[in-house]
Amino acid sequence: MLQWKEEYEVGVAEIDEQHQKLIDIANRVYELMRNELALDKYDQIVEILQELKEYTVYHFHFEEGLMQKAKYKKRFSHKILHQNFLAQVEAVDLSAVDENQDAYLVQIMDFIANWLIEHIVGEDKKVGQSVRAQ
Repeated sequence: MLQWKEEYEVGVAEIDEQHQKLIDIANRVYELMRNELALDKYDQIVEILQELKEYTVYHFHFEEGLMQKAKYKKRFSHKILHQNFLAQVEAVDLSAVDENQDAYLVQIMDFIANWLIEHIVGEDKKVGQSVRAQ
């Protein structure tokens, strides 16, 4: 389970709120993973993946708009990181998910948690600095 930490704050309220929402989505994966009473989790997995995709598209669009306004120098390479994340979400083989749901939930959780934390701390903090400096 992921906990929001002060070190994840980029200093732009809207981005921080959106990052917290992404962490909430990751935590839904964790809760589903731990739910031993649900025998078939496929529909819930698909629902979470769809929400993740839709919300990240919204968040990335918002963040990229701020980068554009701030004339952030690395906005194009940052946008490519966003595109790569979405491509990985799009590439999910739902038939493979259905065959081994619990193992796949672990993979989803690891992917979201690792990417999100690394991206926030490694990349988005720089965006936050640029936006605040304008």
